[in-house]
Amino acid sequence: MMGIKERTFQPFPDDLSLEVLVPKDNFYRRLEERIELSFVRELVLPLYAKGGRHSIDPVVFFKLQLVLFFENLRSERQLMEVVADRLSLRWYVGYDLCGPLPDHSSLTKIRERYGLEIFRNFFERIVEMCVEAGLVRGKELFFDSTKLEADAAVDSLAPRWFVEAHLQDLFEEDDDHSEREEEPQGEEFEDEESIHSLPTAGNEDLIQSNCASEDWISRSGKQDRSFSSGPRKRTSDSRASKTDPDATAMRWSGGARKLGYQTHYVIDGGKSRIILSVLVTPGEVTENRPMLDLLWRTAFRWKIRPHHVTGDGKYGTVENITAVEESGIRAYLGLHEAGGRGSDFFPKSAFTYDAGKDLYICPAGETLRALGEAQDRRSRGKVVTYRARGSVCGACSLKPRCTINKNGRSLRRGPGDEYIDLLRAYTQTELYQKAIRKRKVWIEPLFAEGKLWHGMRRFRMRTLEKVNIEALMIASGQNMKRLLTFGDRGPRKLAQGAALRPPQPTLVRMDRTVSRCRNRLHRPCASRFSTRCFACGLVHLFSAVISEAVRTTSQYPSLYLSL
Repeated sequence: MMGIKERTFQPFPDDLSLEVLVPKDNFYRRLEERIELSFVRELVLPLYAKGGRHSIDPVVFFKLQLVLFFENLRSERQLMEVVADRLSLRWYVGYDLCGPLPDHSSLTKIRERYGLEIFRNFFERIVEMCVEAGLVRGKELFFDSTKLEADAAVDSLAPRWFVEAHLQDLFEEDDDHSEREEEPQGEEFEDEESIHSLPTAGNEDLIQSNCASEDWISRSGKQDRSFSSGPRKRTSDSRASKTDPDATAMRWSGGARKLGYQTHYVIDGGKSRIILSVLVTPGEVTENRPMLDLLWRTAFRWKIRPHHVTGDGKYGTVENITAVEESGIRAYLGLHEAGGRGSDFFPKSAFTYDAGKDLYICPAGETLRALGEAQDRRSRGKVVTYRARGSVCGACSLKPRCTINKNGRSLRRGPGDEYIDLLRAYTQTELYQKAIRKRKVWIEPLFAEGKLWHGMRRFRMRTLEKVNIEALMIASGQNMKRLLTFGDRGPRKLAQGAALRPPQPTLVRMDRTVSRCRNRLHRPCASRFSTRCFACGLVHLFSAVISEAVRTTSQYPSLYLSL
């Protein structure tokens, strides 16, 4: 007999709760148990007033941002619709079945109030958890970037002066209103003379000092318009998008031209593949330019000194290789081999440089000598040109594969080329080849994971600051997934985890140490005083103190780390 289901709903019993309805093996139960987010309240505390109406809990806000990542959702409106419909999501954010959820517009306002710095601190706190769990090895770093499409069309491009004037008129009223709100109110500023003596935004010395200390991270990936790589002008210098002024035109596969950004990752070489640094730049910025700032930031922030850094040929510029090698780190980077006018010509790597004689040896065994005062040009940081004799090249059987110049083949050697030669020597070693192979399976799958499952193909927000926020939350979510998978391990190096969060000093009883030292000092010696006996007593005392200190620090490492 066919059954017919009647749609009748009974009220929930009083003893029924989400704790019963959500399965014990649910993913969000594991996430809540493993990763504690109460630290965000301390991060955002200065942004809230001491009185007034209670806001949305910052922990709830960041949990909702993580749900946005894990569920691959595109907007806050869609996010709140999904949370209202899922019992496990309601349980994770801490709202009961009948409790009203936050409005989607409130999440947008909160994100704008927090700003990029709060989200960067959140990302770094997640990385700290990974370091404390022993997931960061710190011996090798991998650099790579990927293209992401912006939420703007190419048709929105317009002359840059028109877009900047439009934006200035659009926000001029809001700026005037905020200035009126921030006017000082009399007695709050009693010492007028000291206030007027402070440097202002128009102070030339202050402007020069701030400009000199800027890097890619401090300006959030913004392009330096004064930078020029040649006579060819960039399209973004004259045109900008009315929808997203920070997005720039990029060439995509198949010859398509779209507006987009570059997302840069710095990945640890350990098995967990933890993302240590993230930066989003406009699409016009080449991959090699932010590399050094990302490397210094990663090394100093996480207190690591890698043995080598690995990247593809886009990072293998003379500036990057020189800076990395001079810092004591091996540059396992790719090289662009330019052979001349065609691919049939010998590249520069086919010529051997003899530093003792200051000359190049070609594949045929002939020499290329420096032109002019090579030593003087080299001391002034100039490029030195090396050239073979035209008569020798004309009689050489390899000339069709070397040059078409009747004066002979020439090479140029500039500052930093000695590090290029060192890198060419690296390419013949097994360590270099292994690092290059490892890069393909270490960092590129992270980009594929983000694009396939976490909405990383196209940014949902606009302007550079907001897309950096979106990239930081995606990287935080990827690190959390690895923290859940590998987080049961202990830290590989106790000192590295303790350096990020200095522990409280442990009190150690020293009475036993003092008594041991006193007993050794008062050992019986000759009745008459002698300098030799006194010196022997001091040696016994110092050796006793040192041995006891070594024993104490081995039993109480936290005391040693806190000193």
